[in-house]
Amino acid sequence: MDVIFRTRKLKKEYTSFKSATKAYGLTVARKYIQRVNIIKNVFDIDELLLLPGLRCHPLKGGRQGQYALKLTGFYRLIFNLDGNQMEIVCIEEVSKHYGD
Repeated sequence: MDVIFRTRKLKKEYTSFKSATKAYGLTVARKYIQRVNIIKNVFDIDELLLLPGLRCHPLKGGRQGQYALKLTGFYRLIFNLDGNQMEIVCIEEVSKHYGD
């Protein structure tokens, strides 16, 4: 599956562990890269929802239509789907789940 990043910064943080570590710290950087690799290797959203430990779930409210994956305690990887089989995934952001 193809992955499209919303910003060049997000793409650089995926391709460069050093950049990801600088932006998010060691633990979040590792999880971010790992989770994007998992997204690239699943067949569809149903498979992703069933994987243990990811806590993949659809979002509500202003983020309806988006999904989140757990990175660490407070950090989530938020992404969009384009089609039912995840042909294109847009990585929206890596954010703290509860704000600052």
